[in-house]
Amino acid sequence: MSALGAVSVQFTREQLAEVRRLQALYPDKRAALLPVLHLAQEAFGHISLEAEEYAAGLFDLSPAHVHEVVTFYSLFFREPRGRHVISVCHNLTCHLLGAQRVLTHLKKRLGVDVGGTTPDGGVTLLSVECLCACEMAPMMQVNDRYEGNLTPEKVDRILAELR
Repeated sequence: MSALGAVSVQFTREQLAEVRRLQALYPDKRAALLPVLHLAQEAFGHISLEAEEYAAGLFDLSPAHVHEVVTFYSLFFREPRGRHVISVCHNLTCHLLGAQRVLTHLKKRLGVDVGGTTPDGGVTLLSVECLCACEMAPMMQVNDRYEGNLTPEKVDRILAELR
């Protein structure tokens, strides 16, 4: 809530109906917290402290509990993200096969550090623990698509497709 006590983030009537539907799927409605947080991120663009407080109220949870969930999972963004999210795997296999070279190339091309978003809001760059595709190492996820066997040249082609 803001200093005046008004919530600046709220679901639409349809979104609230979806929250209630999700909560009804489980014997304990708290089990629906993750899908509702994904719904909130889709609706609000990211999970702000206000969105955490709002979600907590929907589940009769403390805002601290929701904050712990949001900060634990890497799929929730606490700041606005780019239209495209690029996640580079840095786990052992990808690391040994050139992930650092790929990440360095992406940082230079995009002009942002890991965790940053390009000034035009186009791309957010992440480095993640594992994307479970060692056979494609080094690899990255671009939005919902996996790209592997990366070289700087292949990365450049992928970036050109995003523009």
